This record gives sequence, structure tokens and C-alpha cells, in this order.
Amino acid sequence: MNKSIEVLKDIYKPIRYTKRGKITILETTSGNFVVKPKENDIAKVYRYLQSRNFHEFPELVDFSRADVNMFSYVEDTSMPVEQKAEDLIGVLASLHQKTAYFKTVSLDTYQEIYENVDSNIQYLRQYYDALFDTSYLEVYMSPSHYLFMRNSSKILSSLDFAKRELDDWFELVKQESRQRVSFIHNNMSLDHYLKGDRDYFISWEKSKIDSPVLDLVHFYQTDYFDVEFQSLFQKYQEKFPLLDAEKKLFFILISLPMKITLTDNEFQNCKSVRESLDYLFKTEELVRPYYSVEQK
Repeated sequence: MNKSIEVLKDIYKPIRYTKRGKITILETTSGNFVVKPKENDIAKVYRYLQSRNFHEFPELVDFSRADVNMFSYVEDTSMPVEQKAEDLIGVLASLHQKTAYFKTVSLDTYQEIYENVDSNIQYLRQYYDALFDTSYLEVYMSPSHYLFMRNSSKILSSLDFAKRELDDWFELVKQESRQRVSFIHNNMSLDHYLKGDRDYFISWEKSKIDSPVLDLVHFYQTDYFDVEFQSLFQKYQEKFPLLDAEKKLFFILISLPMKITLTDNEFQNCKSVRESLDYLFKTEELVRPYYSVEQK
């Protein structure tokens, strides 16, 4: 990669170049460019998206090298995070709507999804049961353990909900011979949406064909704390309504509690427990109204 960057610097003769993690920004008299490691065939991704009339991505300036791609640099517009999220969800719905199709699948496809999610639920239940037992036996409970114990019923109830809904979801889909898929970004977050002269999604290296639910889950789990997701989800539904099974799977996946990782730093432990609980409370606010309506 370093050799390719040196070649590009020799060609474009940048006034300045800046390293940001894995990327290199070249500032030149003919424009600014971003050089990134080549992790998949971005040119092929872009050609497919263009064929579906989706153009919200940076220009790929040079993809001829084996180890790097070079893109045009997009200057992001400063705006309130809520407004940025509203714009992002509209573009995301457009991506899914323009690339969606139904593919023929067997029961094994849904069985694999069921088993993967169920395995995650069982792992989290065992993990939290062990943490509960450890905390219960402490003579002088640490603040983080006390906070966890006070709210352990919330964590366990979220796992019960996920398991119950997962069983219902499987009953709903196990007779299906088709699955709706679309081209997904697969790394969706506010950091990967830019507002320049138009809308842009960046960092397409993990993109693939799969359920559109996965983009929503990643966006929610990454940015839930900074955005009000109820209105975002409604806006998405207006442009690209999820099917009943897709919506149920989305609620299942976001309802799984985060794993609380404890260390020797008690302050960080308290922060980790608090953030995990905040996630569950906020998720419940999003999910509960949909089940209340169904019960009525």
C-alpha cells in the first residue's frame, strides 16, 4: 500500500497529505482525493448500484492498482445530528428499494438464521446468569455489580422477549420459499453518510446482498444514543415498508442486550453497565408501541 501511495503522490503531486487511520487524504491543485486499502471490488459494486439508478457514493477516481482505491474527497456539511440522521434514513430506504428482489430459498436458510440468533440468546443468558451468581455471592458488592443486580430483571426479560419472538418468527417463515434481499451497505452509521453537493454513502467495503434488516440493525446499534429512532423508523417504513417477518426480526435483533464487559477499572465498569441498560430502555421505547397496537 505504501508503494502505491508513493506512486500516486508522484502522479498527483499533493500540496499536503494527511493520514487518518487506514486512509490517506491527498490535497492537490486538481482536487482532493482519498486513498484507501482495496478490500473488495468497489468498481463492481458501483457498476451494480448505477445499474439500479443509485448514485449516492463518491467518485472512484483510480481502481487500477492491486492494493488501493482512490476516491474523490467529499467535504461534509455541518448540520444537526438529528437532521443528518433524517437524511441518511431516506437514502438508505432508497438503496434498499432500488435493489430489492425476492430470491428462492430453502428451509435451511431460515433455520440457519434461527440457530444463529438462538445461539446468541443462549450465550448471553449463560453469561448473565454467571454474572448474577458472582455478584450475589459478594459480601460487599461493587457499584457496577449493584447496578447490574438492581436491573438484572430488565436484561433477562429482554432475552425472554427475544427468544419468544424468535420462535414466533420461525413459525412465520418456515413455510416460505422466498426471501426478500437487497444490496446492503453492511456498515451503516452516521459516520458513513456525508452531505456534500448531494448525498453520499462512503466505506462500501463490507457491502453485499442480504436482508435490508441488517443495515437498520447496524445503524441503530451504532447511533441509538444520539438519534431519536422512532421517527426515523417511521420514515423508512413510508419509503420501503418492512415485511411482517422482517420487522419482527429487526425487533428481535435490536432487543438483544449488549454484553457488559467488566475490567479492573470500576468507573468504566459502571459506565459499561449504565450504557447497556440505557440501550435496553431506549429499545423498549421503540419496540413497545408496535406490540401494543397489535394487541389492540
